Amino acid sequence: MPNGRSYMKKDHYILVYITVPNRRAAQQIGAALLQARLVACINILGPVTARYWWQGRVAQAREWLVLAKSRAALAKPIIRRVQALHAYEVPCIVTLPLGQGNPDFLRWIGQETRTRKPRR
Repeated sequence: MPNGRSYMKKDHYILVYITVPNRRAAQQIGAALLQARLVACINILGPVTARYWWQGRVAQAREWLVLAKSRAALAKPIIRRVQALHAYEVPCIVTLPLGQGNPDFLRWIGQETRTRKPRR
């Protein structure tokens, strides 16, 4: 396990921002990411109003947000897993680096996303 200092690397930890069409999709995707230990925790927010360009015009939809906390090393597997489960043709799945934060919380993210069998 890395020492406490490595947990503070500027972009060692990420926030994954995902939009989905409904609460059920948010719960399904969140549960899959947690079960696979790709993320330490998720927050589900919504509904929210999304306005965006799609096929040459501005569209509007009601969406839900999934915010997940993880390690940067897991970004690619997280994106692949969400894409496999997502209903959208072009889903919003982006990662944002976490800078400074509560060292205990960052350490916890690292510990909970290390490879191990899920707890039952």
